Amino acid sequence: MKKKVIGLLAAAVLAAGMVCGCGEGKQVNAGTEPSAGGQEEAGADGENTKDGVLRVGMECAYAPFNWTQETPEVPGGGTAVPIYGSSYYAYGYDVMMAQKIADYLGMELEIHKVEWDTIGLAMDSGEYDCIIAGMGKTPEREASYAFTEPYYYRENCLTVKVGSGLEDITSLADFAGRNIVVTTQTGTGWVTLQEQIPDKVAGANYATTAECFMAVSNGVADAALIDRPTAESALLTNTDLVMLTFAEGEGFVDDNGMTNVCIATRLNDTALRDRIQEAMDAMEWDKTKMDEMMSTAIAVQPAAN
Repeated sequence: MKKKVIGLLAAAVLAAGMVCGCGEGKQVNAGTEPSAGGQEEAGADGENTKDGVLRVGMECAYAPFNWTQETPEVPGGGTAVPIYGSSYYAYGYDVMMAQKIADYLGMELEIHKVEWDTIGLAMDSGEYDCIIAGMGKTPEREASYAFTEPYYYRENCLTVKVGSGLEDITSLADFAGRNIVVTTQTGTGWVTLQEQIPDKVAGANYATTAECFMAVSNGVADAALIDRPTAESALLTNTDLVMLTFAEGEGFVDDNGMTNVCIATRLNDTALRDRIQEAMDAMEWDKTKMDEMMSTAIAVQPAAN
């Protein structure tokens, strides 16, 4: 009888140990939950728990900065990067920049496709660790994210429809009294930049730049306020559009940081921000190199983007 009791007690202890072991296998840090794809979030000190991988968020729908394509092949010998959790690939200026940084840091590059309206929230939740997505360093964003120095300087511009009677405008002042309907991308600094257009009428804004250009093509809006590289990219396949060229001092005054395109990390992850900046400094990343790589991105983008 005594042996039987001892045996039952041993079995109970073994079962309890098995339960505790399973629990340890699923344990995460206090206050965190596994992020998308089963990856853990960054800790409170901002350190990435997935060592050796540079996880980058971008739209993959903002040519020539970033786009989605079906195959890895790129004209001229480049190679697109797989989009995490999908069978598609990403390429463009942002992907090229991300790859250069990952190579310098000796890390694997992982691209995450995300809607622009949630790009900051998804990073804060731990889905990825930095944003390389044509993001302007505005004062509002600086309060929420840690930024590198610019990896691209862009010019803001207006795109109008051919035959609209607006093609020859060379100054924002020329829009006075015209009451043009203006559109731009939601959640960007361009929304407030529209206020510099005299007598403009606010039109519907859209989640992607492609929708903004389509609104102008369809006559829903008279002008799209977007950056010059994106407009140049759109004009390759939208022959009914034209980009306005303003005389010096007659265009937009960028007082909200949209000219400065920077890489963002979580606000407390200055360690990763500094490592990325170190890579950019080592590459001596300057405007000449920026313009050369942007020209390449525009030249190799698929016609569908």
